[in-house]
Amino acid sequence: MATFVTRINSLLHEIYPDAELDKLSSLVIEAFWPTEKKPGVTGRHPGNDLWTERDALLITYGDSFIDGAHKPLDLLHDFLLRRMQSVVNSVHILPFFPYTSDDGFAVTDFKTVNPMLGDWPDINRISERFQLMSDLVLNHVSSQGEWFNQYRQNNRPYDKFFFEASPEDDLKDVVRPRTTPLLQQIETANGARHVWCTFSHDQIDLDFRNPEVLLEFIRIIRLHINNGVRIIRLDAVAFLWKQAGTSCVHLPQTHAIVKLMRLLCDYAEEQVILLTETNVPKAENLSYFGNHDEAHVIYNFPLPPLVLHAMMSGTAAYLKRWQRGMPPAPLGCTYLNFTASHDGIGMRPAEGVLPATEQERMIDTVRDSGGLVSMRTLPDGGEAPYEINTTYFEATKRTFSGEDEFHQARFICSQTIVMSLEGIPAFYIHSMLATPNDHEAVQRRGMNRAINRHRWDYQSLNSLLDDPESEQSQVLKALSELLRIRGEQPAFHPNATQFTIPLDDRLFGLWRQSLDRRQSIFALHNVSDQVVEVETEALNLIDDEKWTDLISGVLIETESKVEHVSRVITLKPYQCCWISN
Repeated sequence: MATFVTRINSLLHEIYPDAELDKLSSLVIEAFWPTEKKPGVTGRHPGNDLWTERDALLITYGDSFIDGAHKPLDLLHDFLLRRMQSVVNSVHILPFFPYTSDDGFAVTDFKTVNPMLGDWPDINRISERFQLMSDLVLNHVSSQGEWFNQYRQNNRPYDKFFFEASPEDDLKDVVRPRTTPLLQQIETANGARHVWCTFSHDQIDLDFRNPEVLLEFIRIIRLHINNGVRIIRLDAVAFLWKQAGTSCVHLPQTHAIVKLMRLLCDYAEEQVILLTETNVPKAENLSYFGNHDEAHVIYNFPLPPLVLHAMMSGTAAYLKRWQRGMPPAPLGCTYLNFTASHDGIGMRPAEGVLPATEQERMIDTVRDSGGLVSMRTLPDGGEAPYEINTTYFEATKRTFSGEDEFHQARFICSQTIVMSLEGIPAFYIHSMLATPNDHEAVQRRGMNRAINRHRWDYQSLNSLLDDPESEQSQVLKALSELLRIRGEQPAFHPNATQFTIPLDDRLFGLWRQSLDRRQSIFALHNVSDQVVEVETEALNLIDDEKWTDLISGVLIETESKVEHVSRVITLKPYQCCWISN
């Protein structure tokens, strides 16, 4: 316990060097353990036992399914039990709290469930069968919420909860994900104030220089844990700490706050995993592993644009180059691999990886399929693409050469890559359901991201899923079967050894080996519309072992009966193989 308090004091000193550390650390412990329960004696040591090859995550809104008669969370629960058992074991329900904008990310109350979705018992019921992830939207709150209303009236403690700045401050280097003005002038009981708005003028940034803000979020984490949440997603955490004259992103105090939250989670009786959401270039994203003392899991943000480029171009050259430079996750950490989420396909992680000309080709191709592009403001006042807005299923509809007959196979290939990589695979609900772009929602809501946030009529969706001829049924069946196979392979443990195989650029190949070294899998993915052959010698398959493609069930011949003639593995356009011993 003494060591635990010492570590808390050390981190608090990094964040609040002038604070009374013993008093503040006591308040931190009380916020996380408000009842008779207290921190564990030793805490959890970093290790690879927080997850297994059976882990897979579904990402969904609480109201992705509606029928006008039942609570959306009841429909989600029904869908999970009916369609997702033995397919995924974890579910990320995007912000399920009352909100005013940004589809949940402008929260008005972190402690209640949005009554339009259901209530805490509905959340609890889902958490009993699936590992539940919730969003800790800790950078900002709604401008119409109680906290900000109290701030405007100068009522304690909220009078010090929000970050104020002056237009005269040195803000030229501030990194922005949006094009709206950074500062917003508002009227308060103390007169006009300029408040900081990283994302929108309905999302007012909190001031973590005030320890009371940190303590309040620690209490919120505890509330969520008590309600069955086991994965805490730190939304937009990179922007947490602000300081004029800096980029106001990834500042040391931000990392110290993440370390503090990790420390609390590691000493919790419950097994709690911390996930950071930092849609930024590679080195910045990797920094949130810390010295295996920050996030347990980080998003693999370069994957969505790089996999999409491979599918569109027919070459995995850039994907392979990036993957070869990716380090294994530190002990006790792993990656969250995905291609689609509730947001668009982020382009910032492609910076320095994909040439600008290739990014432009991607954007043009997505636009030809009906997709959209959102921009961000650069420090010099210019603009650059921030994200591509489309469903991933629609994004794979065409290549740089146009549309063809391989759309569904190309999409399945993109998702199989996600399943093959080191880390935990995650799938947005609209990828699992092959959802088309929702242009009507964009028109109605005036927001590009609405294109990828369709709300399915539940009865209509079930009719499609029960029809074996529908794209929705075929895609869900294919992905479900792949995930069932994957979950039985120790070589797909999130921390199993991984090596990128040097092959023809039309192929993206990985070698995975289980932690006990008993199983190897050679995962091959043809990202082209051509038939590609691979000599078994190129994979160095051991001759005296039996090798089988787990996906097709085909036995792989490793010994040639004719001297000097190699055996080959033939992959059809966009075909994937998991060759295992």
